[in-house]
Amino acid sequence: MDHQEIEASLEELRKTFRSGKTRTVEWRKTQLRALIQFFNDNEENIFQALNQDLGKHPVESYRDEVGVVLKSANNSLSCIEKWMAPKKSHIPLLMFPASGQVIPEPFGVVLIFGSWNFPITMALDPLIGAISAGNTVLLKPSDLSPKCSSFLANTLPKYLDSEAIKVIEGGINVCEQILQQKWDKIFFTGSQRVGRVIMTEAAKHLTPVTLELGGKCPLVLDTATVSSDMKIVAKRIVGGKWGPCSGQACISVDYVLVEEKFASYLIDSLSRIIRKFYGENTKESKSLSRIANIKAFDRLSSVIKDPLVAASIVHGGSTDEEKLFIEPTILLNPPLDSEIMTEEIFGPLLPIITVNNIQESIQFISSRPKPLVIYAFTKDETFKRQILTQTSSGSVVFNDTMVQFVCDELPFGGVGHSGFGRYHGKYSFDTFSHEKAVMQRGFFPELEPRYPPWNNFKLEFIKLAYSFNYLGLLLLLLGLKK
Repeated sequence: MDHQEIEASLEELRKTFRSGKTRTVEWRKTQLRALIQFFNDNEENIFQALNQDLGKHPVESYRDEVGVVLKSANNSLSCIEKWMAPKKSHIPLLMFPASGQVIPEPFGVVLIFGSWNFPITMALDPLIGAISAGNTVLLKPSDLSPKCSSFLANTLPKYLDSEAIKVIEGGINVCEQILQQKWDKIFFTGSQRVGRVIMTEAAKHLTPVTLELGGKCPLVLDTATVSSDMKIVAKRIVGGKWGPCSGQACISVDYVLVEEKFASYLIDSLSRIIRKFYGENTKESKSLSRIANIKAFDRLSSVIKDPLVAASIVHGGSTDEEKLFIEPTILLNPPLDSEIMTEEIFGPLLPIITVNNIQESIQFISSRPKPLVIYAFTKDETFKRQILTQTSSGSVVFNDTMVQFVCDELPFGGVGHSGFGRYHGKYSFDTFSHEKAVMQRGFFPELEPRYPPWNNFKLEFIKLAYSFNYLGLLLLLLGLKK
């Protein structure tokens, strides 16, 4: 798509938004129902595209992609009228007679960038929020998942209002061109490096952005308090590391912090569950997604080829370039200054870092950039409070992994280097809405102390008014207060 076609698409989106039709509840519901129908009609096609791009099994594809978006669409469909309703606000008695309310209104024309690792979820879940809020949308799926991108571009317009929702394909050149345009909101899921580019371009037009970025998500394992549940703990760690897209997920467990005396026990437990989930020959497993592309494969391979890092491998480590396969790999205490511990891994490599006392994990985490999520397995309530009060992260999950992503009642988003803004459920609606404050007043009574000329009486009146001291105001007006 060339520059003129992009501008023409954008102008049609603007024209559609100005017409006002996307603001109606009927239009929003119609689009959400159409999106649900899109999934009902195309489930197998989606499974195929995800398998071709990423080697995902249909069960994983439904759990992490189709099911997530269907649930989100149905939730929005059932709640949208409540979300759209104006909210009354309390107005101080001093302003009587007056009323106040907050009205959510759509931003206008929004741009959504999807990501390659969850090409259906990360494209359509934000789209649901944008539609629910009444915006027109340009959706740009990732070109690194070409089958899914092509499928969305060719199929979605058959279901959704093509004057209000457009899907555009392309690589870096297309991204650069659409970022030069003026948008009312930009939503981006991806790397910190590209996030900085998005933010820089958005700043030229003072466009608000939501950045869903990554980071190194730690898992703190207080083995002393959960040793009786280690079978479940190991399952949830393996599921949270290798289950979603073979570790290629922003909320994947990036590394584990555990006391040194429990390290061998943990490694044995994880290795046993890996074999149970993916078989003795993981290369032949149909339940393990492959690495996305050769560039990602080469990056991950080079990480574990570093001699000091390779020496720390205690499970796995094999690779197959032809199949874009990297075995689930566990490393014990790789160098803290090596790439595997300074950059987001985004792959099937799991470092285990030992500490003398699990309390040290808090300082370890808080001394590094704020992660998207902190996972912690512990039954110690005091330790939980310390994690919550002494660290900062987009979210915290105790005694499980990944489940927070599918909970529409909780906001999903980062902080600091892991991004900013939030979405899911009502939070998606809020992300794509401007909350407009509306106040209405009558003409009487008129409070003269708000106007010049100034004197001591008016100063005292304003002080009492701002402190909501109505008795003092009454006494002042009656001349009984000096």
